[in-house]
Amino acid sequence: MARRRPGSPPPLPTGDEKTARVRAMFDTIAPRYDLINRMMTFGLDQAWRRGTVAALALPEGARVLDLACGTGDLSRLALRRGYRVIGADLSAGMLGANGAATPLVEADGSRLPFVDGAFDGLVCGYALRNFTDLAATLAESARVLRAGGRLGVLEVDTPTGRLWRAGYDVWFTKAVPALGGALSDKEAYRYLPQSVAYLPPAPVLRTMLRAAGFSAVGIRPLAGGLSQLVVATRAGTP
Repeated sequence: MARRRPGSPPPLPTGDEKTARVRAMFDTIAPRYDLINRMMTFGLDQAWRRGTVAALALPEGARVLDLACGTGDLSRLALRRGYRVIGADLSAGMLGANGAATPLVEADGSRLPFVDGAFDGLVCGYALRNFTDLAATLAESARVLRAGGRLGVLEVDTPTGRLWRAGYDVWFTKAVPALGGALSDKEAYRYLPQSVAYLPPAPVLRTMLRAAGFSAVGIRPLAGGLSQLVVATRAGTP
């Protein structure tokens, strides 16, 4: 068995260990999650979230699931567009800090407690890498969407340009853990940059979405690749 080199990060958890760690981590950081998010992105995440909700392009009154809803940022934006929103999250701590005036459900993304075709749209912000079984979660997302329903996912990305990548390496992998450690939980904000390793490359994610039951999959980098917006349509005839 290979030994971990001194000073290197521990291996990322998988399976039930990952689920338990993610739940406990978000329970811990919930009280200051929004504050640190704004500082991490210099407030850019708000515009990206608005773009994610706008990408649904659904009529007023549409039923929308905010998966991994956290403190409710996407839910509040969806409500402003006249959508009927339900939030679901694995973390009870996050649900307790949720400030959106929506029904809330504690649930694992791979086992959603909703009937087939219950929603017209689904949004998810910065959570793909935190799902223990991403393929099952994408399949569940497709199941609870009606045919022709819309998916909008906001997630981190890794810049490819030299200047963007240099800034990313300094800020996200060094400054953010220090900032999070000072204002919230050191171990959680050390883990979050490492968790990018869970994300599949764009071509693989596109293939996974199609296998789950989505079509017209689009993946667009934001701000030079600091984040990415994923949009797709539930396959089938409405």
